[in-house]
Amino acid sequence: MTPKRDLDSEAKRAEFEATALPFLATLYNTAHRLTRGSDDAGDLVQDTYLRAFRTFENFAPGTNCRAWLLTIMYSVFINHYHKSRRQPVTVSIDELEDRFEQYLESSDDSSVASGLVDVGAMHAARMNPEVDTALRQLPDDFRLPVLFVDVEGLSYEEAAEVLRCPVGTIRSRLYRGRRLLFAALKEYATSMGFRGSRRSDT
Repeated sequence: MTPKRDLDSEAKRAEFEATALPFLATLYNTAHRLTRGSDDAGDLVQDTYLRAFRTFENFAPGTNCRAWLLTIMYSVFINHYHKSRRQPVTVSIDELEDRFEQYLESSDDSSVASGLVDVGAMHAARMNPEVDTALRQLPDDFRLPVLFVDVEGLSYEEAAEVLRCPVGTIRSRLYRGRRLLFAALKEYATSMGFRGSRRSDT
């Protein structure tokens, strides 16, 4: 556990503004995706920064501040927003799996055989509305690992800390989430140049 630092109010505010505020746009984009585009996104960002400022003495300088902020955001989201919101209608997992298998059978491109959306392409397209729409349709178990690892660029370990689950769970859900996202994007994924990755996550 990181030792709590002793900061006076002026030093705390100055360091917080320099360290945490540059991630405002990132946090808003993530909040927008967590809330699936609802009006709660702005409130979630505000609550995240309020909690982060109150506990800033616990932040270890030199570590990943973005991952620290996202951990706080997800905790706030789960405790104050997620449970009170009506759960959205998501796509059928079986239907997406079937669609993906059909795509493999009909495709001549062997590089898609692993069923993984290319991470670089996902990161480059993270502001694309088609990607956002497809991502929102996935159930949270698979959507959130893709969001935090492929879209926000966290490591498996950082994503596991954010989502409070083992790294192995992140790996398996990410692998399947990429397959499902690939199927949801379908022709759009191909037209944008998304390719299957040969990276092994299992």
